[in-house]
Amino acid sequence: MRLVTIKIKGREKAGIVTENGVVPVYAVNAVKGTAWKEEMYELICAGQIPGLTTWYNEGGKRELEKMAGFVPGDEVKYAPLYRSPRRIFGIGLNYTEHAGDIGASAPVGFPGSFFKQADTLIGPGDKIQLPALKEAQRTTAEAELGIILGCDCRDVEEKDWEKVIVGYTTILDMTEESILKGNDYVQGNPRYLTIAKNFPTFFSFGPELVTPDEVPDVLKLEVQSVRNGEVYARNTVSNMTHRPSELVSLHSRIQGWFAGDILSTGTPRAFEIKDGDTAECRILGPDGFKMRALVNPVEDLKLHPEKGGAYRQI
Repeated sequence: MRLVTIKIKGREKAGIVTENGVVPVYAVNAVKGTAWKEEMYELICAGQIPGLTTWYNEGGKRELEKMAGFVPGDEVKYAPLYRSPRRIFGIGLNYTEHAGDIGASAPVGFPGSFFKQADTLIGPGDKIQLPALKEAQRTTAEAELGIILGCDCRDVEEKDWEKVIVGYTTILDMTEESILKGNDYVQGNPRYLTIAKNFPTFFSFGPELVTPDEVPDVLKLEVQSVRNGEVYARNTVSNMTHRPSELVSLHSRIQGWFAGDILSTGTPRAFEIKDGDTAECRILGPDGFKMRALVNPVEDLKLHPEKGGAYRQI
């Protein structure tokens, strides 16, 4: 099953993807007399997505095609899957090729990792805003496989990792790379990673949450970094230094997980983005499998100071 969050009458509501569009969960409740949560984060935290998936696979898919409240595909306006996760957890340099981009070696032992704040978050079609800060001279985008945690948990055995996740998604994670490497305005330092990762609009995810039953072997998925419609880099999950099972299990033993936490697993390669560009994450798999692509336009606040960014100037 595939779930999305769509914009309807000024609100953002969870919906189930069909061949020709989306059926909001509230429409399912109205027809079936069910009480599924109607917003994505609430669905996840209430532990309802596995039950909804079972209904979908046992006949619900056919019912949805004829259900009242259907939104045609050409009228769907996607939002981020949800707005306020407890935590966004990123993995850096998880493919050897990306480590070379910033003149570093792939981490040995523990994975390179970092937190992002929820107020960096945007969704499909929203603008990635390059910072107005003069020190910020080179922003990069990174296409990544995202994993959504489905429950509060600690000390998860690696063999059980899929029992605690609720789905996969596409992610674009941005970095202000010049702050790490340095330029005429700033002496770079890898310890500035929190600064480099946490400008507003520096994390996009969605549009689809794909449930695990649709992904028989996550290691066979191919992640593509795409700039202006051209594939810049690609790699398969099996080539990660630290694979999803290890990442979920290891970090459950460190900080633990909350339902709705987002794990961004690393990029094949980062690519520089400039004003007027589009950044895109594509994820493909065997037998024609693909997720709906995540695409975001780019706007440079140095060139458009009147836009003011995400916050009011004081």
